[in-house]
Amino acid sequence: MTTFQSAYDQLFSWCQEHDFAGHDPFDALNSRFFQATPLAQSRNARLIWTQLVKRSPSDLRALARVPAGRNAKGIALFALAQIANHRRLKTEESAKQANSFLAGLLEMKLKGFSGVCWGYNFDWQSRNFFAPRDTPTIVPTAFAARAFIESGQVETARSVCEFILKDVPRSIDNDRELCFSYAPGSNTRIFNASLLAAEVLASVAKLSGEHDLYDPAGRATRYVVRNQQPDGSWTYGAEPKQSWIDNFHTAYVLFSLKRIIAATPFGAEFQAALERGYDYWKNNFFLADGWPKYYHDDLYPADAHAAASAIVTFLECRELDKDALKLAQNVATWTIKNLRDSRGFFYYQRRRFYTVRKPYMRWTQAWMLYALARLLEELN
Repeated sequence: MTTFQSAYDQLFSWCQEHDFAGHDPFDALNSRFFQATPLAQSRNARLIWTQLVKRSPSDLRALARVPAGRNAKGIALFALAQIANHRRLKTEESAKQANSFLAGLLEMKLKGFSGVCWGYNFDWQSRNFFAPRDTPTIVPTAFAARAFIESGQVETARSVCEFILKDVPRSIDNDRELCFSYAPGSNTRIFNASLLAAEVLASVAKLSGEHDLYDPAGRATRYVVRNQQPDGSWTYGAEPKQSWIDNFHTAYVLFSLKRIIAATPFGAEFQAALERGYDYWKNNFFLADGWPKYYHDDLYPADAHAAASAIVTFLECRELDKDALKLAQNVATWTIKNLRDSRGFFYYQRRRFYTVRKPYMRWTQAWMLYALARLLEELN
């Protein structure tokens, strides 16, 4: 436990020194150099530029003039870390830290929508759609909602439900199933994103007693469960180009599914899918020493984001597996030994022939702080 506490303390201090702001794997389109060229108007150019900067062995952001910034999902993860810290310590200082991040989240909320919502601090070109900076999207919004739910701020979380129900398109919507798209103006079928929306609706329904929210939550969950593969896995999405299976998106699905089952009166319907998915994930994404594989069929890259989300998900699923706490500790120990810098931050990825040492704030540091805070809470 001393090792985990030391890693947590040093990481928090490093993030605090940097004002919890930094770069992101997907922030290349914030480049002042790129935005000054006609390429900024081209979908293909935006996608290539994003991947070029993301995959480069050396960091190109200083040369491309990409500024560091605060990211709403990152701040949500820092808030979740401090909420877990406060549950463990129960001090005035820990409460102050958690409330500070929650207040910061509210300052970052986007205006002009039916409910409270958040987006990323950079233009984002995915394979499927383009989201300009500050476009509200499901993922940062759902993580922010999770933080407000865990802190008991039901009113803010209920406002998020308004955004989900009124502003987020539904790519599937019938009597039995629905799929929430990733963002307004998109028509995606991404399983973890839609399930995050369902988690918010189910969690708020349980807290507020507003049982009408259970219907869309249940139908969205049913859609994801129906798309589970026979071996228990989930692909990233429903389109042929989204057929890969990776560690952290699977962890997202399991985490949300576990919370939906706990929050809803019909959760037993989805229990078998959760258990199949957990067994597949546990048996296909980790080596005996705790190495977190990125893909089910490849060791590399070893990614700190995958490690952190795995730690959190193992802890969330402790009721399913008597070894879950030990597995979370194994992943944390491996990550500290192999992806941690002596200055306290965590590297992005260990690839086959080199390590990318870039300290991404949202992708890596915020996730690892959240994971370590949850691990310390459970060990306590």
